[in-house]
Amino acid sequence: MRILGIETSCDETGIAVYDDEQGLLSHELYSQVKLHADYGGVVPELASRDHVRKIIPLIEKALVDANTTPRDIDGVAFTQGPGLIGALLVGSSVGRSLAYAWQVPAVGVHHMEGHLLAPMLEENAPEFPFIALLVSGGHSMLVKVEGIGKYEVLGESVDDAAGEAFDKTAKLLGLDYPGGPLLAKLAEKGEPGHYKFPRPMTDKPGLDFSFSGLKTFAANTIRAADDSQATKANIAYAFQEAVVDTLIIKCKRALKQTGMNRLVIAGGVSANHMLRDKMKSLMSELNGEVFYPGLAYCTDNGAMIAYAGMQRLKAGEILDLSSQAKPRWPLDTLTAV
Repeated sequence: MRILGIETSCDETGIAVYDDEQGLLSHELYSQVKLHADYGGVVPELASRDHVRKIIPLIEKALVDANTTPRDIDGVAFTQGPGLIGALLVGSSVGRSLAYAWQVPAVGVHHMEGHLLAPMLEENAPEFPFIALLVSGGHSMLVKVEGIGKYEVLGESVDDAAGEAFDKTAKLLGLDYPGGPLLAKLAEKGEPGHYKFPRPMTDKPGLDFSFSGLKTFAANTIRAADDSQATKANIAYAFQEAVVDTLIIKCKRALKQTGMNRLVIAGGVSANHMLRDKMKSLMSELNGEVFYPGLAYCTDNGAMIAYAGMQRLKAGEILDLSSQAKPRWPLDTLTAV
């Protein structure tokens, strides 16, 4: 089976062709970072219009790179939600139209299920069951995963997601958009011990996250500090360490609560080096295993959508072409396959 995957949930246009025997055949990704940089964040209308401009040329290139024609495609998978409604409508409209024109089934993929299954694209893929930590700009959640579609959300953000807190704190430090990766890079020049940030919601039971207060603490710290690069680097280090430690504490709690010893970490923040190093130490301490997607598949991409869509198409799940995009779509409402 060969699937075309389309991702347009926010500010990246991702297209991929995936074959269940040969693996990933092509992977195209266009980022709108430069488009939104002047505004310090994603402008939904501009994002939608740019998806319209880029999506067809990227699909054509992905098919050529995969040495694939429309006749070779057995299904079309696209991100149906959650995300920015305008951006979702672009991928949804094109995906459904291609499925209709090519007379193949279509399937709408949940964006976070795509992230959750992205490590399955790697050679060393995790086996079910496992705990998944999904951390991105819009989501932070811990999920108990028994199989595809068999998800129990154990905890999630009650306000800012981890990636969102990274971006907002980076802006407070005067860093360009997107700030999260730049803050992590600045933190590499920082030193421990200069600042102590709180580890939010770790002093009470439960697995929910809250990073809004941590961002406010960072804002007050920045306001009271001098403007030197060394000071900014030390603040960045302390902030990043607080976020990572909070995620570590919650993951350890979830593993203990469920008795599992496999952990999957996915989403944009999963590329963070400090997070990867500390999670490796944690899982070594617990005699467990930790799995990540490759760095190219941590952020939004078409490969994860193609893979997730293939699993659902193989199970016989076919989308009614009149189905609409879903800007809000709880992960634990998906059907098991």
